[in-house]
Amino acid sequence: MHVLKVGDLAPDFETTTDSGVGFKLSGVRGKKVVVYFYPADDTPGCTAEACSIRDSMDLLLAQGIDVYGVSGGSRESHQHFKQKHKLNFPLLMDEDHRIAKLYGVYKPIGIHGKGILGVKRVTFLIDEDGKVEGVFGGPEGIDKVKTGQHAEQIVNFWGLKL
Repeated sequence: MHVLKVGDLAPDFETTTDSGVGFKLSGVRGKKVVVYFYPADDTPGCTAEACSIRDSMDLLLAQGIDVYGVSGGSRESHQHFKQKHKLNFPLLMDEDHRIAKLYGVYKPIGIHGKGILGVKRVTFLIDEDGKVEGVFGGPEGIDKVKTGQHAEQIVNFWGLKL
């Protein structure tokens, strides 16, 4: 299993959102899509990243860009995280880490990559045809995810103005 890189077709997957609505990646073909993987709900880095995206959602949506956060938390954990921070985009269910494994971001985490398995902080920018157009984080990433400025990274990648 390898991390996807630019030019790869983003693997299709099916899951549900934090609100229980069915979701299939191929169902949003024809739009630019941000699929970002984050380690855990309501931790400092994940909160900064989610709030950065939240604060730029109007701009992203106006440009036809959908955003989906993916983590292994429970539906209740996702809902609490979303409500507490007034997140305005769906969080996708991945309790068994099936999607993270499919995207190659379920890896050893901790000091020097040793220790327990977990979800790495990696964002995939997917074009209208379902191909990976950009990656932040991971070995194939163009840049490390800057949690507090992550929306700015996404906006700049696609040449939009904040």
